[in-house]
Amino acid sequence: MRYVSQHPRKVRGEAVHQTISEKKADDQLRKTEHLEDDSEIRVRIRSPVNMDCSYELLAEEKKRKAIEEAYLMPEVSHFIRTPEVQEIENRMKLWLQADYPVHLIGPTGCGKTSLATHVAKELGRPVVWINGDESITTTDLIGGYSQIQNESVRDNYIHNVFKSRDVMKIEWVDNPLSLACKYGYTLIYNEFSRTKPAANNILLSVFEEGILELPTKFGEERYIKVHPDFKAILTSNSIEYAGIHRPQDALLDRMVGIYADYYGQKTEAQIVVEHTGISSLQADRIVSVVRFLRDKLPDAEKPGTRACIMIAKALKLQEDSGFNGNSNINFEQLCIDVIANKTCSPKDMMEKKMLVLESIANTA
Repeated sequence: MRYVSQHPRKVRGEAVHQTISEKKADDQLRKTEHLEDDSEIRVRIRSPVNMDCSYELLAEEKKRKAIEEAYLMPEVSHFIRTPEVQEIENRMKLWLQADYPVHLIGPTGCGKTSLATHVAKELGRPVVWINGDESITTTDLIGGYSQIQNESVRDNYIHNVFKSRDVMKIEWVDNPLSLACKYGYTLIYNEFSRTKPAANNILLSVFEEGILELPTKFGEERYIKVHPDFKAILTSNSIEYAGIHRPQDALLDRMVGIYADYYGQKTEAQIVVEHTGISSLQADRIVSVVRFLRDKLPDAEKPGTRACIMIAKALKLQEDSGFNGNSNINFEQLCIDVIANKTCSPKDMMEKKMLVLESIANTA
C-alpha cells in the first residue's frame, strides 16, 4: 500500500495534518497577500465637529485627506490686510519659521482667531484645530484607545474538527496634537488659556525637545518625534477675563507671546465694510460709537470689532430689504442690543444705555 503523508481532506483550504509551524507560515503569507491585494486599512478618525464619534474604513492613501476633512477649522473670509495687520502677520510668520510656537493674546473680538487662521493657511500646510475649555484633557489633545474588542471564533465545519481562536483588537484614535506632530501639520489651539494647565503639560516636551509622549502607549509607539514642519499657533484672552487659567511659566517660556489689541479706526472700518457691504461713512460712524464705548467700559465688557460687524449687518438688512417697513429699529437700539450681553442688572443696562446715547451724540 502506498503511504500517503498527508490526508487529502481540507478544512477551509487548510490541510488537516499541517504542523503548527506550517500553519503559522501560511497565516503570515495570507496576511501579506491580503494587504497587497486590498489597500483598505482601518483608520479611526474622530471629528470634533461631529461628536457622534462615527468612524470610517478608509484606504491608507486617503488617510491624510480624511484627517484634514475630519478636523475642520473656520474658513477665513473677508480678511483685510492693512499695514497694521501686515505688521503683526509678519512677526508671527518670522517666529513660526524660527520654529517657535506663537501665542496670540488679546481682548475678545479683536481678531485673534481670524489672524491665526489666516497665517496658518499662508504657511501652506494642512491645519488642525482645537478649542480649549474647562473639560479638555490630555486625551483630547493626543488621542487614546477608543475600544478594546474581544473576538472569539469557533469552527465546527467538520464534526470531528474543533478550532478555536481568540483575538483582541485595540483601536487607537489620534487627536489634533498627535496628528499635527506626526504629519507636520499646523495646530491652532484656540482659547488655549481656558484649558486647565495640567492638560497642557504634554506641550512642554513638544515645544522644547521635539518629542510627543503618549502616556497610555507602550514600547516604541509611546514616543512620536515631532515632524520638522510642525507649527503651533495659540490664542488666549487676557488674564482678567472670566474662565481664564494662567498657563504654567515653563510653558510660556517655550513660546513667543504677541499681544493683539484692537485695530485702529481705519482698519476696523475697512473690516466692517468688507464683511457687510455697508457704506464707508456708516461703517466709520459705527466704529466711532463702539470705540467710544470701549474707552468707557471695563476690559472684560469692551465691545470688539465683532460688535461693529453685528450692528452693520442689522443696518444693512434694514436698508436692503425694508425690514419691518416703516418700523425700522433705530441705530441707538441696535447698539444697545449688541452690548447688552455683558450686562448684569437693570441698573447696569441703564448706565450702558446712557453711554450709547452719549457716544452717538459725541460722534454725530
